[in-house]
Amino acid sequence: MVNETVPTEFLILGFSSLQNLQMLIFAIFLLTYICTLVGNLSIITIACLDPHLHTPMYFFLGNLSFLDICYTTTNVPQMLVHLLSDRKSISYAGCVIQLYFFLTFVGTECILLAAMAYDRFVAICHPLHYTVMMRKELCLQLAGTSWATGFLNSALHTYFTFHLPFCGANKLNYFFCDIPPLLLLSCGDTTLNEIILLLIGVFIGWTPFVCIVLSYVYIISTILKISSSEGRLKAFSTCASHLTIVLMYYGSSIFTYVRPISTYSLDNDRLISVLYSIVTPMLNPLIYTLRNKDIKESLKRILTKKLYSE
Repeated sequence: MVNETVPTEFLILGFSSLQNLQMLIFAIFLLTYICTLVGNLSIITIACLDPHLHTPMYFFLGNLSFLDICYTTTNVPQMLVHLLSDRKSISYAGCVIQLYFFLTFVGTECILLAAMAYDRFVAICHPLHYTVMMRKELCLQLAGTSWATGFLNSALHTYFTFHLPFCGANKLNYFFCDIPPLLLLSCGDTTLNEIILLLIGVFIGWTPFVCIVLSYVYIISTILKISSSEGRLKAFSTCASHLTIVLMYYGSSIFTYVRPISTYSLDNDRLISVLYSIVTPMLNPLIYTLRNKDIKESLKRILTKKLYSE
């Protein structure tokens, strides 16, 4: 690969076609980002402060909230700057870094959601053995595996993506550096990249998703065997939040990455990527807090304790 094939920067076209709506989009994204930070930081804080929530479920939820903060921060602040700027660009090195960390957090979340499904499977299908099976060491191993897989997945994709020649082309028809627009921008043969994307996508996307589906088959089967309607409702409510997030996250991320490049349509894909990279991280804390009795009670205890201490 010769030097002239490497652009010094990428021009982010983003929402350039919506010039009259730039300020409205900026306001919406800024509000969404603030809600994401406040919501997820609140969950992390509550889970750390309340000893009642020092359980595997909230350990994984804390990791999920931290992930949501991280991967929205890799692209949303820059998007906000670009919405207010005349020149919307990112350096070549900046694009490499953004893609690496974004894919790290996306890949980590795929595995982490599977770990959370296993936690719910053990809690409902094997409640008497829960504390033994979901010991602290196992939780740390599952979380560590999620992060390690995310970093490895990202390293492979980033290396092979930026190993491609771009022949001076630098207009990225997207609002951040991601694999699909970069492959379309390349003037080289992307066959190997597509194969790697598909193979790793099956491993890090479809395999955890299938494991989650199987877990919920057993979970729902166990719930239906509970005699009392109150017991069934309580058991299902502990899983409903996680299942909702899984459907939103996997539906959009698998659609984005695990398909042939010939089917990419960046105009449509932008809407999907907004869903999983901006909207879903904001909705996660809302879904968990609105449907989670433990967090509501914990928040009341923390606020009550603070009022009495004053």
